[in-house]
Amino acid sequence: MAMKNATFVSSSLLLFFFLLPLASTTKNSQIYIVEFGEHNADENHDIQTTHHSYLLSVKETEEEAQASLLYSYKHTLNGFSAVLTPQEANRLSEMEGVVSVYKSQPQKYYLHTTRSWRFVGLEEPLNPWTLQSNHKNRHLLSKAKYGEDLIVGMIDSESKSFSDVGMGPIPQRWKGICQNGTAFSSSHCNRKIVGARYYLQGYETFYGPLNEEEDYRSARDKDGHGTHTASIVAGRIVPGASALGGFANGSASGGAPLARLAIYKACWPIKGQSKDMGNVCLDIDMLKAIDDAIEDGVDVLSISIGFPKPIFYRDDVIARGALEATKKNIVVVCSAGNSGPLGRTLSNPAPWVITVGASTLDRAFVAPIRLHNGTRIEGRSITPIQKKHNFQELVFAGDAVNSSISKIDSGYCLDGSLEPSKVEGKIVLCMRGKGARLAKGLEVKRAGGVGFILGNNQTFGNDVPSDLHFIPATGVSYENALKLLDYIHSSPNPKALVLPGTTLLNTKPAPSMASFSSRGPNVVDPFILKPDITAPGVDILAAWTDADGPTRMSFQDNRVVKYNIFSGTSMSCPHVAAAAVLLKAIHPTWTSAAIRSALITTAATKDNTGKPLKDETGKTATPFAYGSGHFQPTKASDPGLVYDASYTDYILHTCSLGETQDLKLTYNCPKPSPEPYNLNYPSIQIHRLNDTKKTIKRTVTNVGSPNSVYKFSAKPPKEYTIMASPNVLEFDHVGQKKSFTITVIAKRGQVLTNNAPDDEYYFGWYAWTYKHHVVRSTVAVSFQ
Repeated sequence: MAMKNATFVSSSLLLFFFLLPLASTTKNSQIYIVEFGEHNADENHDIQTTHHSYLLSVKETEEEAQASLLYSYKHTLNGFSAVLTPQEANRLSEMEGVVSVYKSQPQKYYLHTTRSWRFVGLEEPLNPWTLQSNHKNRHLLSKAKYGEDLIVGMIDSESKSFSDVGMGPIPQRWKGICQNGTAFSSSHCNRKIVGARYYLQGYETFYGPLNEEEDYRSARDKDGHGTHTASIVAGRIVPGASALGGFANGSASGGAPLARLAIYKACWPIKGQSKDMGNVCLDIDMLKAIDDAIEDGVDVLSISIGFPKPIFYRDDVIARGALEATKKNIVVVCSAGNSGPLGRTLSNPAPWVITVGASTLDRAFVAPIRLHNGTRIEGRSITPIQKKHNFQELVFAGDAVNSSISKIDSGYCLDGSLEPSKVEGKIVLCMRGKGARLAKGLEVKRAGGVGFILGNNQTFGNDVPSDLHFIPATGVSYENALKLLDYIHSSPNPKALVLPGTTLLNTKPAPSMASFSSRGPNVVDPFILKPDITAPGVDILAAWTDADGPTRMSFQDNRVVKYNIFSGTSMSCPHVAAAAVLLKAIHPTWTSAAIRSALITTAATKDNTGKPLKDETGKTATPFAYGSGHFQPTKASDPGLVYDASYTDYILHTCSLGETQDLKLTYNCPKPSPEPYNLNYPSIQIHRLNDTKKTIKRTVTNVGSPNSVYKFSAKPPKEYTIMASPNVLEFDHVGQKKSFTITVIAKRGQVLTNNAPDDEYYFGWYAWTYKHHVVRSTVAVSFQ
């Protein structure tokens, strides 16, 4: 296939930070970041020449100075990164105009669509060229012109999802470039993908030259992840798309199919590690990618990138870059992370970004098991299976291991654990945990097994993944795994048949929270409730690269697919980014904070059975999993009221946290600084209400009806009351602002005698209501 429509997206990866040794610098050299005072980023002067002159003052030759300069930054910070010795760094720190010189902190990152858009209310017709002009109740996509001429930056093959057929000229305001590189030249950009850059200076300073067998030295995607996330945001409508084996067949489309894409590739493979172990992204490369995106003129940044554990803003290059993006009114959307159901794990906690959790769709890929006794066991899989009518012997992995495997590890199908003489020609039940799911199937295949069943342990419960395995396979719940174990050990001749999978729609309950989605509370900024919202992130069909197999296991998987099913907060993040594009198209004067507010205050907290959202395990979920709820783009387009905030408001918030100086911001914080819980955020988190009352200030802006009267209502958290003053807000024109206070009061007689454990949170909400507008804000309160 021709390279003309090659996609080159590679940086929606969920990431972990760690220190690395320098690979290609002298023994005493390190990467340093040199920062100057505030400046006007719109000034037209050659900052690179200025930075070069500073380096000339500490380097012996002009060539050495030139070679040491890695990046010049204009927006994310006023400064540059360079390779310096500690002595050179000290000399620079003493120069006039230099605010600080500090070591770069290299960081490692891991990888953090037919049905999903219909599920959240963006129904047909999706095709802008078939939409009837007299279509009843103009559709949100039509109102937003399908995101036409808005530009989405993706900080991260060939696909019809990125065709530019029928699209108009590139917006004149666009200032980006298409950077030449391996398997990609500037001619591969089109009116759909308008920009492409890649960032290797930091990576190669630490690791040496990129191994081009592992990745392209260009913005072109080689592992599929970037292509997948980009098509979720803005992929064109492609009828008849499906995954390998015909799963999820339908018309694939991004949420904003006429939006433009700009690609910023800053993450690269670690030598010798498999792709599923994640990529490395260095802080200086990430900063430059965001810096260029701001300069180029993107409208929305979709960043499926984060950390395995919370990290303070001063060390968080995404938070720092996103803060500067608010100056240009760029909406920044980030993934919450894939660190699982335990609390205090979420990434991207800053209040100036939209942080997105992952939830399920009303769609399942059912691949049941038929036992020889006639029993049918429900399972899930996207593994293509040819229909067979012969039952095969069924064996438990714990009964088929070799003598070198301990009893505690025996049921998990770990590498090299199965004894071929006990497995050959059989279907093997392996328990989930202690290893990668796909690797378990490969172990069964190695030992001669003809089928594989992945049984959940108690921790995962009903959270059954739909995987694409290398032999006939399916996954079952913990309860069904116990049934299979009982059948194997009680039957004299246990046999089973794994049936071909099918796509089942309109499943209930949906959505539910993915077990892998990271949870709050926000421990970096305990006055801000995170995540903000949840969106589809489980079993999402989207475009894929032809340069890697659908499992991303390059050495074992030679299969080629145009569309693939993948899960992660990396997939939920671009869903919300697309919604932000549509809102920005409809409301071009809204700030990024107003768009975030509209999404948060209109989110849904009930599933399609009318019951509160649950985790995939079946337990009732909390706002620390879903934030304010599941996003509803159509309702967000007309929220009634919004909670607005500015760059200065965010800076004042960092003052209240004591981080302004740590962020190298030359801002004179007022004394006293404002209370951190008074940032005008559309939700409330009160950390350790150690007296009986807390009063919080908020301001709303009317973006709905000119003459409207909003009334207050609340469902207080357990053992608390919530009151508003005033409790009625009257507006006489659009754009009018009204302030009020929310007072949260602990019921002294109950709470103080309950001895609530440290940081135990209670949840509730308050809302302002006028006609069809319900402007709802989640409230989370901890007592001690």
